[in-house]
Amino acid sequence: MPEPFATLGRAARLVVLVSGTGTLLQSLIDACSDPAYGAEIVAVGSDRPGIQGLERAVRADIPTFVESLQGHATRAEWDHALTADVAAYEPDLVISAGFMKLVGPEFLARFEGRMINTHPTLLPSFPGTHGPRDALAYGVKITGATVFLVDSGIDSGVILDQRAVPVAEDDTVETLHERIKVAERELLVTITHQLVTRSWRVADRKVLWR
Repeated sequence: MPEPFATLGRAARLVVLVSGTGTLLQSLIDACSDPAYGAEIVAVGSDRPGIQGLERAVRADIPTFVESLQGHATRAEWDHALTADVAAYEPDLVISAGFMKLVGPEFLARFEGRMINTHPTLLPSFPGTHGPRDALAYGVKITGATVFLVDSGIDSGVILDQRAVPVAEDDTVETLHERIKVAERELLVTITHQLVTRSWRVADRKVLWR
């Protein structure tokens, strides 16, 4: 992204993908209500119908779509359909906000360098679906949240930013994860704003901001 979208006279177009309650999505909906934020959510997509995340989008008058994996004979066919769904909205950024499916090669080829995701640990430590549980079991004293560019690996993309969350002695997985979620929401809102209002590039796994 050579120039901020503000210099082009328009807000950045966001497509947000969700699979659950949509608390990360809600943080972006709230942020985008301010024109100074520099972005608008043009669509919300999911792999599951009837979820709270889609209901949040409907209440905010945001178009929605569902592309279920079970509706396709192969994962490649699903990836092709999801790519077409998202591309139809011509997004500048695609945001995985609790989207619990790995996108495939066609999707990554279309949106390479323009899809971001969050993870509830300080990557590269404890990737995967049980990050807070694994971090607590390991006995770390500090964990946190990460926002990164999606690549073909599992939580292995270039790190955009991170926020630390101390681990309390009496933490359970649930109490720790709830505090991480707060940091995750704040971090996603902050980084999305930076991505759409500043010039940046990636060099040797480092994000260089101008």
